[in-house]
Amino acid sequence: MDSTRPAIRDTERPTTAHRRGAVVAALMLSMALAALDSTIVSTAVPQIVGDLGGFSVFSWLFSGYLLAVTVTLPVYGKLSDTFGRKPVLVAGAALFLLGSLLCALAWNMAALIAFRVVQGLGGGALQGTVQTLAADLYPLEERPKIQARLSTVWAVSAVAGPGLGGVLAAYADWRWIFLVNLPIGAVALWLIVRHLREPQREPSGVRPRVDWAGALAVFACGGALLTALVQGGVAWPWLSPPSLALFGTGLLLLVAVVVIERRAAEPIIPGWVWRRRTIAAVNLALGALGLLMVAPTVFLPTYAQSVLGLAPVAAGFVLSVWTLSWPVSAALSQHVYRRIGFRNTAMLGIGAATLILFAFPFLPYPGEPWQPALLMLVLGAALGLFQLPLIVGVQSTVVWSERGTATASVLFCRQTGQTVGAAAFGAIANGVLAARLGGSGDLDSVTRALDAGIAPEATRRAIADAVHAVYLGAAGAAALAFLVLLVLAPRVFPVLKD
Repeated sequence: MDSTRPAIRDTERPTTAHRRGAVVAALMLSMALAALDSTIVSTAVPQIVGDLGGFSVFSWLFSGYLLAVTVTLPVYGKLSDTFGRKPVLVAGAALFLLGSLLCALAWNMAALIAFRVVQGLGGGALQGTVQTLAADLYPLEERPKIQARLSTVWAVSAVAGPGLGGVLAAYADWRWIFLVNLPIGAVALWLIVRHLREPQREPSGVRPRVDWAGALAVFACGGALLTALVQGGVAWPWLSPPSLALFGTGLLLLVAVVVIERRAAEPIIPGWVWRRRTIAAVNLALGALGLLMVAPTVFLPTYAQSVLGLAPVAAGFVLSVWTLSWPVSAALSQHVYRRIGFRNTAMLGIGAATLILFAFPFLPYPGEPWQPALLMLVLGAALGLFQLPLIVGVQSTVVWSERGTATASVLFCRQTGQTVGAAAFGAIANGVLAARLGGSGDLDSVTRALDAGIAPEATRRAIADAVHAVYLGAAGAAALAFLVLLVLAPRVFPVLKD
């Protein structure tokens, strides 16, 4: 461990049992804030646009938030290792709540987008630090319980968010979808401040150094590259000047990040994140998980409505069933990895997910709604068996002063994988549609034509083929994750004693 850092007694758990329950409640509330955010906003978009205008740029309500969360994850991870989890989580929650209040007061779409970015800057601290604290509070044998609870929060939010957003927008005002965060966040903040006690930090006599140059470079590099991926093929063509300029700028900034981080005494993204086989393999595997998750979350609702002819609520149910099996499988995964190890359990889960994703294109056309719903139920169980052992495994291979950085790295890779997947699979779907329909077109415009009742049956088949191609790509991503674990990950993770 670096001698310039305060010494940490890794085995000490100062948050006592009676306080730990309150802290866990605070973590679940904090996670709910981050998990609800995107889903609760999505159903209120028509009301927001009708009130503020700005239809041409409303997608930045989601893109701006996602970019801010993703690029700040590594920064918050390092800060939590340097100064402790509590100040980072408190500051992040306060920033998220400030952004929520400002969003409720927004006077036009540009202001709302800017305030959503402020929310995202706080959301990055919520996501990374909550996962890290979950590992700090519980020994290895108990971590699946808290991780399963956090997974349940995500599941409930995915199901309840759209309905809650729709109710608030229809019967109150869209501004309440942001104001509702304030009481929830206030309770979480109060519980954290009152009950969270972190390990004693023995002063070393040297002031902690923060790599602010590296943080700025990481933020700028991630912002440029992720913006290019999010907006490419949507706001402008892939080979257009804006797209090429963003990719070129991002690559130059990537070189700057490498140079700055190699010279920094306390880099934001330390080299050991990629030099250690376990962490590097998990980073790549969870990046592939983010990639494959795009297929069901983005394309399955369109398939359910356009091909199966379901109403939006019923289409949402077809997707939401995987949120039922995922946390249950995650909670039970400890019984598997205690017998066969973290790597083998994850390989079992992702191997099953590969077969399930590959089976989707072989569903009958148009088929019955229970058929994709059943596949999604089994897919959730497989991915719960895959993701949780890897996160718990990585957190168990590092000491307290490295855990925030390690956790943030795997979450960053998963988020980046989702961004890459949205861009790549969007291009695949649009390419298949263009080939099947004999011209140019994109999935959004074609589905709007179907909703208006002006598209022929051939268009439905083209949409089915496009989604099938996306699922085959997702199966390829799952197979890649399996190979990464098989080749790169050690058979036995080097777990440290609690």
